[in-house]
Amino acid sequence: DLAIRFNSAYSETFTVPDGYFPKNGARIMSLAEPTKKMSKSEENVNAFVSILDEPDVIVKKFARAVTDSDNKIIHDIENKPGITNLIEIYCACTGETVDSCQEIFLGKGYGDFKKVVGEAVIETVKPIQADFKRYMTDKAYIEKCFTEGAQKASFVANKTLAKVQRKMGLAPKKL
Repeated sequence: DLAIRFNSAYSETFTVPDGYFPKNGARIMSLAEPTKKMSKSEENVNAFVSILDEPDVIVKKFARAVTDSDNKIIHDIENKPGITNLIEIYCACTGETVDSCQEIFLGKGYGDFKKVVGEAVIETVKPIQADFKRYMTDKAYIEKCFTEGAQKASFVANKTLAKVQRKMGLAPKKL
């Protein structure tokens, strides 16, 4: 809001980002309460997946995920929020469409589906976990990233600040 107000008063200065809302996975729900948004601050550790969870932990969390009793893998947010959530997680991880997912798992049970969803999540987070482990063991690289990032951010921030001050008729701040 601030960027929009400034831009309309003083001309285009700040870039106003557009939101990105993917068709699948835009809002992931809790594995324990599929009518609530997934949150890492949830007390129940089985309600969410942490990006650094070990593969066996992820599989167990999906095995315990709340679904319903009829065992049909159908996307129906009103009547089947648990299985719908798992379908959307699967689609977000694999790039499949909801329709193709329902077709792939037609006639299969929840247990099989939960296992496959867990494996899809594991495959999705595996490269992120590998990078994390690699970076966490290379302290010099992390320090270099911090230093270079701070320098770049400072340069861009000072350039933007000077532009804002000029547009508002304020004398540029001496650094």
